[in-house]
Amino acid sequence: MKINKEGYRIIAVSGLICLVLWLLIYYFQSHHFGMSLLITSAVILIAFWFFIIAFFREPKRAKIHDPELVFSPCDGRVVVTEVVYEDEYLKQDMLQISIFMSITNIHMNWLPVGGVIDYFKYHPGRFLIAWHPKSSTENERTTTVVKLDNGEKILFRQVAGLIARRIVSYIKVGDQVKQNDVFGFIKFGSRIDVLVPKDSELLVEIGDPVVGSQTPLLRLKNSSVDQSK
Repeated sequence: MKINKEGYRIIAVSGLICLVLWLLIYYFQSHHFGMSLLITSAVILIAFWFFIIAFFREPKRAKIHDPELVFSPCDGRVVVTEVVYEDEYLKQDMLQISIFMSITNIHMNWLPVGGVIDYFKYHPGRFLIAWHPKSSTENERTTTVVKLDNGEKILFRQVAGLIARRIVSYIKVGDQVKQNDVFGFIKFGSRIDVLVPKDSELLVEIGDPVVGSQTPLLRLKNSSVDQSK
């Protein structure tokens, strides 16, 4: 199992903490409770550490390029499909699809489309539960806009959740990016919003499970871009 680089430090620190906790239990309790407590605590601490390791697993997935489609940027479940007014950068009505990631999902993020990064901004903020309607505008988040070759612009946001306190993005304005390449990571529960032209054809419904870089969310109208360049 390959581990994402964002997890190296957390895995090492959490492993050291688990070891120290077990040694403390051994030191203070071994003479009172015997081996049963030591074995039980070891099993619990090892299970917790393996959960941390599993959270940062990095799957190998086929890279799909289709200029007509907008792919899911993450694993999770669709929680919002609605037309909203985007007032940060595009200043127009857009169709928004929001995907909630639980702590058991892969938390790598993939580019839903390819093109040129037209806009990027990090916003500090609150840590509301990620499926809360206000999390898209009040939580810690990043906003990224990709300009397609035909001039259309697709906006997406990494939104921190109640547990997530660390958003990582590897892109910057001016970068030429390819559809379904990895662009970031959100540590622990969170969500991603994708905003597209409102006349796009919606391919998912609320409640649908999606797989990052593999599940198409929408079909763009009149798209003639080649995102695989």
